[in-house]
Amino acid sequence: MKMPVIKRLVETQTLENLVAAEEALLEEQPLPFEVEGEDEGEKLTHIFAAIFILNHMREHGSQFKDALREYTKKVRVSIS
Repeated sequence: MKMPVIKRLVETQTLENLVAAEEALLEEQPLPFEVEGEDEGEKLTHIFAAIFILNHMREHGSQFKDALREYTKKVRVSIS
């Protein structure tokens, strides 16, 4: 997971575009836009993170850094 990639997705893509990219990856279709990542798993991680962050920012009126912090908390809990 690379934070600069996630930030770039949040800044340049809409929630709708990210959901479309998620669906394309899951259906093994070409992505509608470039997503950096070493493999499909990393690309999907970046897309999931950007979706979570955009949703969190909209729902809570928070800034990117606060939404990113919430996402990383969820990741830490899920792997511990």
